[in-house]
Amino acid sequence: MSIYVGNLSYEVTQEDLSGVFKEYGTVKRVQLPTDRETGRLRGFAFVEMSSEAEETAAIEALDGAEWMGRDMKVNKAKPREERGPSRGAGGGGGRGNGNNSFSRRY
Repeated sequence: MSIYVGNLSYEVTQEDLSGVFKEYGTVKRVQLPTDRETGRLRGFAFVEMSSEAEETAAIEALDGAEWMGRDMKVNKAKPREERGPSRGAGGGGGRGNGNNSFSRRY
C-alpha cells in the first residue's frame, strides 16, 4: 500500500518528502508525478513505507499539517482506476444529430 500526499508545493523534492516521512518509519519509495507536456510537478506524490503501522502513523500526524506554506492532504492511496479509451476514441456526444437521449423540462 502507499500514501497519497496532496496539495504540495511545486518546489518539493523526493529528498524533502523522504525527510518528513522518515520521522514515522522507513521510507521505501517516493514518487512525484510530473505533467507529460510541461515536465512540471503536479502537486502531489505517493510515498511507500515499510509497514502499514508506519503509514498509519504518518497519515495521522501529517494530514492537514502545514508544510512549505501549504496544508498537506495525506491519506491512503486508492488503487489506480482503469481508464477507458483516450480522447477521440469512440464516445460521440456534442451537437449535430438531434438525437439527444434526454428530455428538457421547463
